Amino acid sequence: MRLQSAIFDMDGTLLDSMPMWRNLLNDYLHAQGRMAKGNLWEEIRPLTLLDTAIYLREVYKLRQSEEQIVADIDKRIEAFYRTQARAKPGVEKFLSLLKMEGVWMYVATGTDRPLAEAGLRCAGLDGYFRGLVTCQESGAGKDKSADIFERAMVRLRSNKKDTIIFEDSLPAIRTAKAAGFRVAGVYDADCEADQDEIRAISDYYIRSFEEMFEAQAL
Repeated sequence: MRLQSAIFDMDGTLLDSMPMWRNLLNDYLHAQGRMAKGNLWEEIRPLTLLDTAIYLREVYKLRQSEEQIVADIDKRIEAFYRTQARAKPGVEKFLSLLKMEGVWMYVATGTDRPLAEAGLRCAGLDGYFRGLVTCQESGAGKDKSADIFERAMVRLRSNKKDTIIFEDSLPAIRTAKAAGFRVAGVYDADCEADQDEIRAISDYYIRSFEEMFEAQAL
């Protein structure tokens, strides 16, 4: 794997944050004396936070307003990124290696900028990147547009031939590949069901960043 620049997804790729997202609403409902039904995370995953609040209020008969539910959940998310976010095993060592090799790096994330910056800082990773761009700033999610990757590449003064995108999400990987990028699929337990396809369509596949140290030098 030879590269001049690298674009990294954050949640599930750099940060071991998906367990927080999976358990977020279950924990919130438990605090309200309610028990989640079925696979709540999968049910609400396509929804906005406000739509999620409306859903929770209606289905679980919560007494709080939708606005209060949004505020309560926001506080939990912010507390995680500011105080609990941790890098996935081997990530910091891998980033250090890339930095020593002169690779320029950028973050492209669906998480809002203040939270993304707080999470990277909490995990001790902020110093490795030349910047970050969010889906909110690019105007579309990674499942719909490769614009976020294009923006990061331009800011890195690179091109698709010399850039690799590190992603754990199958929809984002599909988008990047369709746009002509090289992609390293990164394993995350939250995407277990997608691993066969991720492995098949990615140019490289990383079961863990610790494995990278056993591969040939970049």
